[in-house]
Amino acid sequence: MTYQPTRRAALLLGLAALAARPALAESWPTRPVTIVAPFTPGGPVDVLARVIAQGIQSASSQPAVVDNRTGAQGNIGIDAVRRAAPDGNTLLLVPAGNLTINPTLMSNLTFDVERDFAPVSMLATAPNVIVCAPNLPVRTIAELVAYAKSRPEGVTYASPGVGSQLHLAGELLAQRAGISMLHVPYRGSSQALTDVVAGNVQLLFTNLPAALAAIRGGQVRALALTTAVRSPTAPEIPTLEELGLAGFDITSWYGLLAPRATPEATLAAIYAAIRAVLHAPATTASLEAQGLTITDEGLAEFGARIRRETATWAEVIRSRNIQSGL
Repeated sequence: MTYQPTRRAALLLGLAALAARPALAESWPTRPVTIVAPFTPGGPVDVLARVIAQGIQSASSQPAVVDNRTGAQGNIGIDAVRRAAPDGNTLLLVPAGNLTINPTLMSNLTFDVERDFAPVSMLATAPNVIVCAPNLPVRTIAELVAYAKSRPEGVTYASPGVGSQLHLAGELLAQRAGISMLHVPYRGSSQALTDVVAGNVQLLFTNLPAALAAIRGGQVRALALTTAVRSPTAPEIPTLEELGLAGFDITSWYGLLAPRATPEATLAAIYAAIRAVLHAPATTASLEAQGLTITDEGLAEFGARIRRETATWAEVIRSRNIQSGL
């Protein structure tokens, strides 16, 4: 989770949600709503949670609040929602890694995603990008692969941390391309980007919004997106898929879940209400200006995505012997 909007951007997003005032279904909410965002304020999880909470509150007679229940890489907040009443009034908003990576990476989790949670909707995505230091003599993925294969030590790459989706994206690229890559973990992408610009690390896997200014300023070179399709924000950057790595589709995404025993009719009402909030034109435009793209993947589709990506990351984690330390 690397994208960090400014305080002003977060405020504008909130105002957009308030201004939109979509009409929600009469069946939900009937009581105050709490959205647990298990990370500190300022990142995309928190921003999305506040947009949704403000939209719900402005369009219904019920208050809606965000609970930044932090700790243990999000697991404390997730467990709190697991133990909440399954009535649709306590919801969980998390990034992909908490649902698809941590269950394999961490052995001491108090919850099981499949058993304890009902997927409501994938809310938004942000494209990921591979950038290289300006002193690295490659301009394409093919040149990167050839360069890495010509050196026994391979290449170094940075990510926002051990076990992050972007760390595993690097491991998957190394596995698929048959090259050696040494992971250099950071606590977030900001310092990682600084070190890549300085040439201290050769590559960085990060969210496109976090690197876009450096790419456009010529401080780093964009090699490819890890997503299946090009980004309208930077359509000149090719994808790994079109460069020959079939099936390589790794997108940073954020989803909403409820306790597993929540009735299906309630889940459907929540889904409809959230779509109304996010598709208010001012809200959609504000989120897209921050590099987030609204998505409509719900219930069955979202559940299938979680299962599919969990299996993919489990194979990478085990084959590459990745350990979290937690």
